Amino acid sequence: MTKRADPYTRLQYALAWVRGQADVAPAAGVILGSGLSGLADRLERAVSVPYEQIPGFPVSRVAGHPGRLVLGELAGPDGPVAIVAMQGRVHAYEGWSAEDVAFGARLLCGLGIRALLVTNAAGGVHPALNPGDLVRIADHLNLSGQNPLAGENDDRLGPRFPDLSDAYDPGLAALLDQAARELGIPLAAGVYACLLGPSYETPAEIRMLRAMGADLVGMSTVPEVIVARHMGVKVAGLSVVTNHAAGLSRQRLSHEEVARTAEQVRERLGALVAAFLPRAAR
Repeated sequence: MTKRADPYTRLQYALAWVRGQADVAPAAGVILGSGLSGLADRLERAVSVPYEQIPGFPVSRVAGHPGRLVLGELAGPDGPVAIVAMQGRVHAYEGWSAEDVAFGARLLCGLGIRALLVTNAAGGVHPALNPGDLVRIADHLNLSGQNPLAGENDDRLGPRFPDLSDAYDPGLAALLDQAARELGIPLAAGVYACLLGPSYETPAEIRMLRAMGADLVGMSTVPEVIVARHMGVKVAGLSVVTNHAAGLSRQRLSHEEVARTAEQVRERLGALVAAFLPRAAR
């Protein structure tokens, strides 16, 4: 049985391969969640790399996650800005370890980005949130029972006990809010709760989450934020509310509903992300 490489060595192999495919030094990165992968189409002079070609990179089989790394440019106020985008992610509920779930974020950070935007499709826990709303993630609750930093720490990647007081950077949050105002796009702010999945939550669990202070619920994102902060990269988060959480609507929950709502907000979300990333890269 072949011994698996340690996280640092695994990352170095992946970085070397990606750099061999595209001579790009991205200044900012974005992870595109369920149904949101079309945002990468806005990148110019793009190079697309399937995940399965990258050494050690986990590949999702969930619909709405194409599984490509895209490196390209976005027009910014001071000229083109190099961006790297992940079209889709893997999830712990697929059987991946927390380290695997967060590996894509580690790769983006290892490529030298100064800021990372994580996006996701989320259920609306707060009763004021409706499908189609965009919400800036102000903080999170990790209720998945997993942490990608568990196990022996490698100081080459980051400190043993990273501080998550500002897991979502206040400066990036201000830039995201500013971009939304300038575009006339309503943008709320809220707390995102990450659960393991893959089953959707029960009404009782949603009541619990609301009592704990959650406004949104999903099955991703938090492991990526943890490793990005572990590596010293600033993070901003953006959720698309794709459905009312269990008990808040008579409609049954389904992944198809998530995909439909994500498609409906594609242009609005794309405009916001395209306006934000060049500012975040400064």
